[in-house]
This record gives sequence, structure tokens and C-alpha cells, in this order.
Amino acid sequence: PMVSRPALSNVQMTAITPGDVGTTKPLGVYDPLGLMTTMPDKYRRFQEMEIKHGRIAMAAVLHVVLTEAGVRWPGYLSFAEDIKFSDMPGGTWASWAALPNLAWAQIVLIVALLDNSVLAQDPAKAPGDVGPAFWVRY
Repeated sequence: PMVSRPALSNVQMTAITPGDVGTTKPLGVYDPLGLMTTMPDKYRRFQEMEIKHGRIAMAAVLHVVLTEAGVRWPGYLSFAEDIKFSDMPGGTWASWAALPNLAWAQIVLIVALLDNSVLAQDPAKAPGDVGPAFWVRY
């Protein structure tokens, strides 16, 4: 016997609707855990974090492509340890290992400050919309 399921149009959703970015034609809005209806605030936070992590991943891929191609900033990476940007090896693991620990601390601190101040998510805007008025999300 066939099991009937409710039509997608009868499902009440708060965070996403059919036709939004991320929905698929055959499935429509796919939410097997019911996060959209039971925990919409958590679902929105998950959306924000997914977009943010995706952007960080894209920047990391760009880093690998550019450093492997030989693109480097001019000048010093660290005056204290006498390291120039041109001294940094290309690629993911090599450049990660060659970077001094204090440089990693600076990177984490700057990203955290930007994430919580300049690029903080405004609850009134769509998830991922963290830029000024000229910023186009899609």
C-alpha cells in the first residue's frame, strides 16, 4: 500500500519557502528534522553559519590557488622573525606550517573582531547579508 504524505504546500514554514535559494524542484523544502518549525531561531543561526563557513572556504581556496601561482604581497610578514611574504611557501599545509604562531593569533583575533562588529549579522536582514547597502547578496 502507498503511504500518503502531506503536500509540501500544506507545511507551515517560517524560515524558507518554496522557490528560495537552496530548495530543489523534486523535494521542495526539505527539512527532515523539522528545525524550521520547531526551532526557527536555531535554523536561522545555522543558515548564517553555513554561509559564513562557505565564504571562509572560498577564501581558503583562493589562497591556495594564488600562492601556488606565486602571488605574494610585497614587504615583510614579520619584522621580529625577519620573514618576508616572498619567503612563504605555496599551498595549504606548507604555508600553514611556515606561519609563526603569533601571526595565527593575530588572524584569529582580527576575524573575531570583524565578525562581531563590522560584519555582524543584522537580525532584520536576510542570513548572510552582512554588507552595506551596495553589497549584493546574490
